[in-house]
Amino acid sequence: MTQSLKFWLAGSHLLVALLGFALGIYLLPILTAPTAPSASEVQALSQGATFTGQFRRDLKDSDPLHWGEGTVSVGPKAIVLAGRIAPGPDYKLYLSPEFVETEADFRRLKATMQRVGDVKTFENFVVALPEGVDPARYATVIVWCESFGQFISAARYR
Repeated sequence: MTQSLKFWLAGSHLLVALLGFALGIYLLPILTAPTAPSASEVQALSQGATFTGQFRRDLKDSDPLHWGEGTVSVGPKAIVLAGRIAPGPDYKLYLSPEFVETEADFRRLKATMQRVGDVKTFENFVVALPEGVDPARYATVIVWCESFGQFISAARYR
């Protein structure tokens, strides 16, 4: 076997391994996600909402792999999304006193934010508000990927 052939075989195997790893990171959260709340569950929980906002795909740091779309309802007990977000690992939901649409803004304001909980589904979600958290003290809901420090989406609700 020639040196050139060994090089190309090693390179092609490395490329396939890296592609498989990347695909695994993308697909694993989808495969392990719990069942999303139904449209009727989301609608029922949204009825008692005090505030609403919109996740939009056209935010500054949104891109084809990091986005959200749909209506976010913020109530006294839970935050509900009727819509979809890009799949990914380790998503967290935050409340922010200011609108955020970039990673830099998120990092700058993180100390002023309230972490609400984990987002485990990618089509519709319901995240319970922790005891004592008043959503009226904040203005924006943010989905953030904690593992990769990646902005996913945000919705201003007041």
